[in-house]
Amino acid sequence: MPEILVVDDEPGIRELMREILEEEGYEVRMAENGTCARAALDDKVPDLVLLDIWMPDVDGVTLLKEWRGQGRLTMPVVMMSGHGTVHTAVEATRLGAFDYLEKPIAYKQLLETVKKALASRQGKPTTSGTLEELGSGESVKRLAQRLGLAASAGLPVLLLAEPGTGEEVAAHFLTPPDAPFVRVDDPSELANRPADILVRAKGGLVFVPDLAGLSVMQQRGLTLLIARRAEFAVRVVAVTREDPARALVEGRLTPELHELLAHALVDLPPLRDRREDIPSLAAHALESACVRLRQPPLRFSDAALARLAEHDWPGNLAELESLAGRLALEGGSAPIELTAIDAALGPKGGKEKSGVELMLNLPLKDARDAFEKAYLEALLAECDWGMSRAAERAGLDRTNLYRKVKQLGIESPGKDK
Repeated sequence: MPEILVVDDEPGIRELMREILEEEGYEVRMAENGTCARAALDDKVPDLVLLDIWMPDVDGVTLLKEWRGQGRLTMPVVMMSGHGTVHTAVEATRLGAFDYLEKPIAYKQLLETVKKALASRQGKPTTSGTLEELGSGESVKRLAQRLGLAASAGLPVLLLAEPGTGEEVAAHFLTPPDAPFVRVDDPSELANRPADILVRAKGGLVFVPDLAGLSVMQQRGLTLLIARRAEFAVRVVAVTREDPARALVEGRLTPELHELLAHALVDLPPLRDRREDIPSLAAHALESACVRLRQPPLRFSDAALARLAEHDWPGNLAELESLAGRLALEGGSAPIELTAIDAALGPKGGKEKSGVELMLNLPLKDARDAFEKAYLEALLAECDWGMSRAAERAGLDRTNLYRKVKQLGIESPGKDK
């Protein structure tokens, strides 16, 4: 039978709840305060926790936040309080509580809530597959843990990611098995038909690949979609290239959407920050490219793999996969040696390749972003970072130029014009 941990500092309430629950066939453990609750969880993870908010040593909300931060919120938690407010209830559910009960708790309400909470644990959707496409190092393991924690807490996920770091791989990882994956490529749908997106994604996941590209109306539609996601058992993943707090301050992100997304902000590490993964990813990318392009099998020499691991990969996985495809089509005999890598990337310590040559390793969209960034950085430098003058030269109005600069992460080198 399911085991329930009752955490309450009032002995009479603990005993009454134990009698009610044991009569229904549940196994019950009890803890008289937050310290005892921690020890009980260390001893054995229960199927459900009934957690009082007001306790003498540690309040229940703090304990809930602690468990979530440690990745231990793997069971449903129902909060209880005799001094409840709407704010407290909202805060508890935002932190991952399944439900909130106000004391005195009616017998029928208690049993119905317990039943629903346990059913949610049994039927809780799981993630799909692995993150092996992104690597197998410690950074990727931590990423999987954070994504799993956000999914367990029922939170919408905001991925902070450079282009090509595997945003869609992470989103697919969070999609329940055999469930719909709905990518929102037409943002106007968010403003006009958010409910239609939820219907298509029922039981699955909605993926928004470019938060920065959404208008205010589209952001409001996404806010509505996120608010109704539980009705359709839908998970939501969005991608941003910039710090959402900064976008909020500068008026590019609505406060309502920021409030919903800021609690599960997950960084996708770029390749340059996890070089230990590059050799295995490069080998896999080359193998896949040979199969896809129907070319004879190829492999990299050890020296070539070492050189690939030293490269900064501004286009991340997308650049690596594009390079593998080019090398596969060039053919030749295995292994691919260092000279071929130097020809593609430029020799280490030698003359750097031009921007256009490096962009050939990127998909069109990422190459366009890279070109715009390089163009605007050069133009702004030539205009001594005067925004009005640069906007006139570029044929843009000042507002659009400012938006582009922020979207592409361009920063003035110590000047603020």
